[in-house]
Amino acid sequence: MSRRIVGPFNRVEGDLEVHLEIDGNRVADAWVVSPLYRGFEHMLHGKNPLDAMVYTPRICGICSISQSAAAAAALARTQGLAAPPNGDLSRNLVLACENIADHLTHFYLFFMPDFCREIYRGEPWHAAAFDRFKAMKGEAVATFLQARAQFMHIMGLLAGKWPHSLAIQPGGTTRAIEPQEQARLVAILASFRRFLESALFGSPLEEIVALDSGQALCAWRQKDAAGRSDFGLFLKISEALSLQELGRADDRFLSYGAYRLGGEPLFAEGLFADGATAPLDPDRIAEDHSHAWLAQKTAARHPYHGVTIPEADAADGYTWCKAPRLDGKVFEVGALARQIVDGHPLARDLLSTEGGNVHSRVVGRLLEVARTTIAMENWLRALKPKDPFCISQPIPDEAQGCGLIEAARGSLGHWVKIKKGRILNYQIISPTTWNFSPRDASGQPGALERALVNAPVRQGEADPIAVQHIVRSFDPCMVCTVH
Repeated sequence: MSRRIVGPFNRVEGDLEVHLEIDGNRVADAWVVSPLYRGFEHMLHGKNPLDAMVYTPRICGICSISQSAAAAAALARTQGLAAPPNGDLSRNLVLACENIADHLTHFYLFFMPDFCREIYRGEPWHAAAFDRFKAMKGEAVATFLQARAQFMHIMGLLAGKWPHSLAIQPGGTTRAIEPQEQARLVAILASFRRFLESALFGSPLEEIVALDSGQALCAWRQKDAAGRSDFGLFLKISEALSLQELGRADDRFLSYGAYRLGGEPLFAEGLFADGATAPLDPDRIAEDHSHAWLAQKTAARHPYHGVTIPEADAADGYTWCKAPRLDGKVFEVGALARQIVDGHPLARDLLSTEGGNVHSRVVGRLLEVARTTIAMENWLRALKPKDPFCISQPIPDEAQGCGLIEAARGSLGHWVKIKKGRILNYQIISPTTWNFSPRDASGQPGALERALVNAPVRQGEADPIAVQHIVRSFDPCMVCTVH
């Protein structure tokens, strides 16, 4: 047995280390370390509840709309407030814009450049991957960055700016639009669809959404055998490297439900484990501190009663990340989880044949891009520029509420308790907190820690490439993870 520390990781938002125990040519055990403490939950204590709309977007520069949406949902719950239809539509559009941009940034700038490494130079697909995905130099990078820049104009029109917009509020969005702006939004999204259908997929979005099995996906790739699309090239690389054999965790998945209109989500909420769906009860969520650098190591607590007191010398601690569990069990969150819980046949078939893994996580992310883009087209057409976008009412002096939404990387929850008109407690569980959690009091490893076990280690590797692929398949956002 030997021990090794992998990290810090490049092309990851925030700080991350992975401690590995290696037996021969395999990872025998892993510990995921989040070495940077942020303290946002402390900052919010004693503040005016609406200050959460200013502070929480600044948790992260790439997930700021997600944090705004969760904070707004939590405060709306304390008020019993429902946004007008335009408010729901506009919030969905800006959140979807951020999530899609995150998915594609991960694919083009974070994940695919790893296949341009020298270690793969002898592979028959390496030259094509190098030309397309070389970090900041590949042909696909310039094309994608231009398409993303144009796509993000949706954010400017509907949210005023990005990141750290203040347009999202408990009662809707403050940036109303005129009919001519609606027409411009439709044109921007039409241009973005052309990028997706020409460069990423090489096929109509509806054709991607209609794929209903791993076999259908394989047949689609055969049509793209020449590698005309970036998705097709990924599938070719994935098959050559057997990425479906890397990074399987416990195959338990969770989603809070994404993009609600009138209370109904586009992608369903719930759990999926042991081959079946189950309803989600957020009251069964608790956070375990046993292996975090935090004080007051009592039994796992529901976020309403959560405590975040840093203690760098805490016994048994090895990370600033808490360990969220539902009914004491580890759950994976993310785009794949959303598509599995929602019941998309391709995601379910990949799970049934191979489980959750590096390959299926990337496929789930790109499948979601296609589905969400189509939904955005419908939401844009449904906007009524002359109708209200936002309503408001006072926040009670004493109340509590939770905001549960789906960010790009998975389930994001904000829990707030208000007393005497001030924030008494504010707790946040981000997607990467779920996926990159440490062991809990019973010794259960988190999703990534479990997924890294049995990862292959090539002769002479200092930073095992398989470990890199597994870590990146979860698309970590470490600055959102620790508060």
